[in-house]
Amino acid sequence: MKKISVLIADDHTIVRIGLRTLLSFAEDIEVVGEARNGEQAVRETLRLSPDVVIMDLAMPKKDGVAATREILEKRPSTRILILTSYGASDGIAHALEVGASGAMMKTADDEKIVSTIKKIADGATYISPDIQRQLEANPPVPKLSARQTEVLQLVVEGKTSKEIGVMLGIRPDSVDAVTRALFEKMNASSRTEAVAIALRKQLVKT
Repeated sequence: MKKISVLIADDHTIVRIGLRTLLSFAEDIEVVGEARNGEQAVRETLRLSPDVVIMDLAMPKKDGVAATREILEKRPSTRILILTSYGASDGIAHALEVGASGAMMKTADDEKIVSTIKKIADGATYISPDIQRQLEANPPVPKLSARQTEVLQLVVEGKTSKEIGVMLGIRPDSVDAVTRALFEKMNASSRTEAVAIALRKQLVKT
């Protein structure tokens, strides 16, 4: 029987060692490689063609969402399982939006991790109940356009519509139109609420 080939992408050595050790006891799974950052995850996936990539979200050089997107653009048959301790629903949701096959927390028990890898390799999708509850309790903000992100950054910095218009080279009424659309997308009723959401969900640089 052909073994399920797995690549482990996580920036913490202890996590990679733990997963490799866990999976070594599964007769039908073989760890074929490891990656310690997102860029390496993409490179090693294209080189090794694993059936499943276990992907952390918070990694240097390229985060798990960006790495997932690039892998699936270049090798769409790859199955990706997000395994994370990072609690932001936005990151998890965006990884699923770009094509990850499943998501679960690193606190999941060993048997569940192994069985989920097998299910995903067989074509199923899986989102753990704790992540489902998290997504329902804290819905992610839909992806913002480049212009909306620019305006939101300046709103967080306390700039007025007039100041934003000058800085971006657009009319104040155009700024207001972008701001209204932005707040609607964020489900925010005011600048104060929009700023609070932006900071809580790390939508802008601080």
